[in-house]
Amino acid sequence: MNILRKMPVEHVLDRNRQNTLKRRLTAVSLAGFGVGVIIGTGIFTLVGVEAKEHAGPAVVLSFVVAGVVASLAALCYAELASSVPTAGSAYTYAFATLGELFAWIIGWDLLLEFALGAAVVSRSWSGYVANLLHLPAGWFGEEATVNVGAVIIIAVLTVVAVAGIRESSRLTNALVVIKVSVCVLIVVAGLFFARGANLSPFVPPAQPAESSASIVDQPLIQAVAGLEQSVYGFGGVLTAAAVVFFAYTGFEALANLGEETKEPKRDLPRGLLGSLAICTVLYVAVALVLSSIVDYRKIDVGAPIAAAFQSVGAPWVGALVGLGAVTGLTSVMMVELVTLGRIGFAMSRDGLLPRPFSEVHPKWRTPHRMTIAIAVLIMILAGFVPIAELADMVSIGALSGFLIVALAVPVLRRRNPDLERPFRVPLSPALPLVTALACLYLMANLDVFTWLRFAAWLVLGPVIYLGYGRRHSILAGRTGAGTETAAKGAKEGGDGGDAGSGEGGGDGGDGARG
Repeated sequence: MNILRKMPVEHVLDRNRQNTLKRRLTAVSLAGFGVGVIIGTGIFTLVGVEAKEHAGPAVVLSFVVAGVVASLAALCYAELASSVPTAGSAYTYAFATLGELFAWIIGWDLLLEFALGAAVVSRSWSGYVANLLHLPAGWFGEEATVNVGAVIIIAVLTVVAVAGIRESSRLTNALVVIKVSVCVLIVVAGLFFARGANLSPFVPPAQPAESSASIVDQPLIQAVAGLEQSVYGFGGVLTAAAVVFFAYTGFEALANLGEETKEPKRDLPRGLLGSLAICTVLYVAVALVLSSIVDYRKIDVGAPIAAAFQSVGAPWVGALVGLGAVTGLTSVMMVELVTLGRIGFAMSRDGLLPRPFSEVHPKWRTPHRMTIAIAVLIMILAGFVPIAELADMVSIGALSGFLIVALAVPVLRRRNPDLERPFRVPLSPALPLVTALACLYLMANLDVFTWLRFAAWLVLGPVIYLGYGRRHSILAGRTGAGTETAAKGAKEGGDGGDAGSGEGGGDGGDGARG
């Protein structure tokens, strides 16, 4: 059986014209979603952690490097999202260009990235709420046997995500206004307490890591090259860039909303690039302000920004930072839940996951079964697994997804040269290839243990695909006519709008019950 069979782009576009999800989003809504999911743990926590542990004041450069790579990936996403607007984003792009097995791997990878990301953020949210409202640490802190706060917030936001994309968008945009306002306050207030001496040396000289660090804690590129493990210096800047890339993960969530955007060919590129530009400026500004307020060696990694303002006699700013963190992290979880539902919806519609997950709610027109199922998994992870064991996987999952998207651009141009492309990546194929190499290089700066866990996840994925997805795919079980005929037959067997789930090769998503 051909595991590299491809989904014809024409089938994806035909399916989108008959999609059962409601088109309600505009460029402004998409930008709000983008800022909502991007700004969160990165700006409130990672900026301080990486300044103290790896880069010093040069963490500003780390955010710039990560932002450049994210921007290159966004250009590739913008071309694909405007050409093939669909609920599956990178998963569907891989299906149409690289083949079914690669599509499954990237979809599996995206589920990992967003599910773990939501679990991380929910535990962080729980800790901020406990600190802000003086709630018992036994229920809301990292020391809790079961983090009740993390479980509760995921449950509440799941209800909103199931209730409809417009309601999710309204809540997210309201939270984004508060969050961005707090970020601007941090920058403006920080200018009054900035000290140039704290920025010197801007790039601290490299020094050996602690002797207690093992080889699995070493960046992969250092381990492969046989180099001594070190921190700070330019190597520390790149290590920090790979870690803070976590802060940029999420903008790709917008590409999953193509079937719910009023004018996807115009608004998706604007939403992607606009939200990323806003967030990059805020990240760099906040990182610079934090580094100038307090010596990087004295940064409190638990609540770096709030503690920095407390150390200079401005606790009221710290309290507002706590409020901004709570609202910011809430919007991140909201968008991640929406995104996970759409990725699972697309995979189920294609038969790679059980078809009932692609059914949409008869009233709210959202993929409620997939959203609820993945939310239950997130609540289990958030309730019992500490942040430290969840967070490291998010960056490598995102970077691998961006790598696939970058490679998909020149492949799709070659396979479908006549496809309408409202937005085109400049200097293709050179720029997409540079993007793929940049993603791979940042991945190589993550530690060995993260790579081992990522490899285990990637091994488990194909096992599930070979055991279930390969046999149930809409492209399976048809010979002689070719994949394009198979996909056409699957579409015709399952379209029917709200008629049903389309047994025997039906599309599942387009034939969802109304």
